[in-house]
Amino acid sequence: MATPISEQPVDRPALSIVKDNTPGPVEGTVVEHQGGEVAARPAWLTAAQDHVLANRLYAPWIARGYWQLARQLYAGYRDDHPQMIATAKAARKAAAGDADAEGKTHALVQARRADYLRHRLIYSAKTGGWAALAGAGVTVTTLGAPLLDIPLALAALGLGAWRGRPAARQQHLLAADGATLAAAPGIAPTAADSKILEALKKLGYDAEIIQPHTRQPDGTATITVDLDDTVTTLKAKTEALAGALKRDVSMVDITKGTHASQAHIWLSDTDPFEETRPSPLVRNPGPVDAWNDGVPVGWGKRGNTVRLLIRNQHTLIGGTTRSGKGVGMANLLAGAAMDPRINLRVVAGKENGEFDAIARANVAATYFKPDPARLLALTEALKADMDRRNRILGDLSKSKMTEDTIMKLGGIELIVIDEVATYTSPGSHNDRDQLLENLMQIAAVAAGAGILLVLTTQLPQVDIIPTRLSMNCGTKWAMKVDSGTQSNTILGSGLAGSGGPDASKFDPPRPGLGWLNNPFAGGTDLARSFDLDEDERGEVARLMQYAAKLRQDAGRLAGQWDDPIEKALVAATGLSSAAGGPERNGRPGRIGVLSASELLVNRAIDALVQAGVDRMRPEPLADALRAEWDYPGLTADELKKRLKDAGAGSPVPLGEIDGMANPRGYKLDALKAAGSL
Repeated sequence: MATPISEQPVDRPALSIVKDNTPGPVEGTVVEHQGGEVAARPAWLTAAQDHVLANRLYAPWIARGYWQLARQLYAGYRDDHPQMIATAKAARKAAAGDADAEGKTHALVQARRADYLRHRLIYSAKTGGWAALAGAGVTVTTLGAPLLDIPLALAALGLGAWRGRPAARQQHLLAADGATLAAAPGIAPTAADSKILEALKKLGYDAEIIQPHTRQPDGTATITVDLDDTVTTLKAKTEALAGALKRDVSMVDITKGTHASQAHIWLSDTDPFEETRPSPLVRNPGPVDAWNDGVPVGWGKRGNTVRLLIRNQHTLIGGTTRSGKGVGMANLLAGAAMDPRINLRVVAGKENGEFDAIARANVAATYFKPDPARLLALTEALKADMDRRNRILGDLSKSKMTEDTIMKLGGIELIVIDEVATYTSPGSHNDRDQLLENLMQIAAVAAGAGILLVLTTQLPQVDIIPTRLSMNCGTKWAMKVDSGTQSNTILGSGLAGSGGPDASKFDPPRPGLGWLNNPFAGGTDLARSFDLDEDERGEVARLMQYAAKLRQDAGRLAGQWDDPIEKALVAATGLSSAAGGPERNGRPGRIGVLSASELLVNRAIDALVQAGVDRMRPEPLADALRAEWDYPGLTADELKKRLKDAGAGSPVPLGEIDGMANPRGYKLDALKAAGSL
């Protein structure tokens, strides 16, 4: 009896004589298949067929690939030129009313347009050349080698499919509510993209991916999205977005793309402010163009150097004790010292030697320690000098200081008042109200004349820094403070508590880390000051020595130029605080305008003080002056002659010194007497 088909092995072919599918006896005889066993279909071939069919013969991949290629070519054609032109036009608009600045910015607009035209011509030539070459190849192949048409077509299709393939990790995920996350046509969100889109959705934004999450070797990544709102509103919610992404606010950065609703969202896996960084001035001390390039004071989230322009802006730095505001100010002073056009006037808030290095190098045009009466006299002198400067501007038909008028007005006045609460706290001294009024007037109207304030305080309160004063400080740096109210006093009312920057919420607080409102960079963001140390590494003193050389060559050391401010202070008080006074320690005294010989006496004093001795022979003193200052070829005999001309007298017996019984040389007291007029 024949074997039923239902009991036959599955790899045997079914016979054509089966009349129905019902298991049971079958009429006829089963005969052996004459062709041998049928080869099984390879699994990879089945998978490949399923893959091709599932992707609709790669048609979407090919279309997406050539669409992305077209977008890339268009982006390369435009490059960053439209944005640069728009920026230059904005600068030209902002310069309206200033003929000189307007002319420069108009020339910049024209240059940007010319660059754009040249770029388009070159780019069009390159892409046109490649297109012509490809077209010629197709024509030759079609006319002369028809058998190559198929490989050529497959290559073209393969190129599109390869460029349009989904990334290995790309997959369509569902949002929490089950809706498919939005993406630009042809772009499937990766898992990382989807997390960002989910976070944006929680904040109330519907977003569309323009450029997927792109990871860099340094552990950072950037995604570009189009929002249904402006980037400005999203930037105000940076902290909330960081929280939604399980990151600190320092690990998220948002910048505007090609239009108001396009955001570049930058993410870091590590805290960019965790480690300290040295000031670039330590490695490359200058000179610095503080007017155009700015002074390097710290770094931002992306590791970029933050520079503050010394131009048309007052500065307010606030933070609690040990918050790092002193280091931030030291970076600002060190950079400003490298620009000889800046007259540095430092008013200390404490009796310590924090700023003595600036005085010892003769860099500080004015330097004195806590003295409210002298600060009042300084503000009166600055107000009088503002009137003098405005008269010069009037003669030049200018409304404010410009780069070409800096030296015509006598340089930029940079007045640093450390721990301003020493002078402005209620009941601190009898002249407090008048001093505050003078400071508020200077802050309101003196910036255009090139008189700029830098104020620091560890008590950012309205009775210390009144609103009339803080509101005119365009550059503000809020380091760790005790409350949101104090943060608002520095950065502006209403920010803390409404989702904006709050300097009371640093966790952990890091010295020098704060919210920096830099008007020249267009907003408020985190920045940490460079590590610049004097007490242990002596970096400030070394930088000041370099700055002194720059200023000496320019004739801008204290005592080398006619200083109307110090003249006014001498007339008002009978004492000078030029370069910190006679002993360069911030204590005013009787001192005149220094000649080159008198300047040499003061530097000889510095050499003895820095060496920690009270007497020195001419030979090592000449060596020290050659090493520390710009006195090439200065011999001991030349030094003795110049010191004698300056009134320091001839070398005198020093007693036992340097292993010698009684050599001749100079005593510190005698040099100080010669240096004090």
